[in-house]
Amino acid sequence: MKSVVQIQRQGKVKDLRASAAAAGLPTEEIETTVALIQALIPLGLQAVGEALNAEVTALAGPRYCRTGGQSDVVRWGQQRGSVYLADQKLPIPVPRVRNRTVNREVTLTTYEQLQRPRAADAGLFRKILVGLTCRQYAACAEAVPEAFGLSASSVSRRFIRASARHLQTFCERRLDRDEFVAVVLDGKTFAEDAMVIALGLTLQGQKTILGFVQTATENEPVCAAFLRALVERGLRVEPGLLCIIDGAKGLRKAVQTVFGARALVQRCQWHKRENVVRYLPKGQQAAWRRRLQQAYERPTYAEARTALGQLRQELRGLNVSAAASLDEGLEETLTLHRLGLFPTLGGSLKTTNCLESLNAQLGQLTDKVDHWRTADQKHRWVASALLLIEPRLRRIKGYRHLPLLRAALQAEIGRTEKSKGVAVA
Repeated sequence: MKSVVQIQRQGKVKDLRASAAAAGLPTEEIETTVALIQALIPLGLQAVGEALNAEVTALAGPRYCRTGGQSDVVRWGQQRGSVYLADQKLPIPVPRVRNRTVNREVTLTTYEQLQRPRAADAGLFRKILVGLTCRQYAACAEAVPEAFGLSASSVSRRFIRASARHLQTFCERRLDRDEFVAVVLDGKTFAEDAMVIALGLTLQGQKTILGFVQTATENEPVCAAFLRALVERGLRVEPGLLCIIDGAKGLRKAVQTVFGARALVQRCQWHKRENVVRYLPKGQQAAWRRRLQQAYERPTYAEARTALGQLRQELRGLNVSAAASLDEGLEETLTLHRLGLFPTLGGSLKTTNCLESLNAQLGQLTDKVDHWRTADQKHRWVASALLLIEPRLRRIKGYRHLPLLRAALQAEIGRTEKSKGVAVA
């Protein structure tokens, strides 16, 4: 007997025929019926009743008929029960069937399977993470009005289970499956702490979230331990990496300590520009911001270095502190220029914008939390949100030129190591 569903334009279920494994039908048919029913919300309630009655008919025969079904099985009234449709628990009347020979009730296979929530924790997890609080969940549930409400404590427990699994997945996944050519490092504030996040860029331009670490500030010991953990999980540094950072000294020192000469640093040009103009009067900031941006946009290293040198001379007469801020780490803001790749990859790698964009999406999912109770809560929320965001991340602009970046990094690292070898000799 086939399972048939016909849905009219008004959205009503016209017919649903199902049978049970106890009647000798394949178990796959019951599985298909159950999966189909759980997709029919809110029409699923009507479908549930029809499926249960179909199984009862298969076991005990048609109502008021002495033929059909199994000879020792009879109908035995009904009782109150409940089923899950997706992640919603719904009350329904459940028909009963009894085997008179053994004087024992026969379990309905369809009802037994419908009592198991399918992807309930995952569904709750997505609803809470995208904006619902535990106590608002019942009001925002998508089920029919007859659905049972879920208490805040029940929702919270299920969310904790789901987010804990996400945290474990995030912390344990290996990084040696991909070949990374660049790593972007930056922090995001969570209450009194900061989460330093590492975003990896593969040779094909894909963005992969490598991990995060909780710290009060971006200090060198914590960041170095974090980078070592990434290496232990399989991050390969030997082929050469471009590390894009915002200029934090602790983070810069950690990169040098862990990655050594196998990594070149590209300081974020946006952060450098803002650090310089904040020393100037507000009336002059817009003009200097534009002039610094124009200097950085020069296509070659020589042109950009010359333009910035001229601005530096003007700044020395205007504000010595602003000039000193421009001098600090200036060469590392021109790494892409020096490699000859600024025209092709500068739009994506001259700043930490790709990670800032990720942090903005992370904030949409986590900023609504007013009070972080424990560190575990922060880690679970951050890991869950990052794993939810990651599939939506697009490849960087100019990704086809990333093999050129790998070649340029290896050539620059080779020249550096060779010059050090000559100097030591």
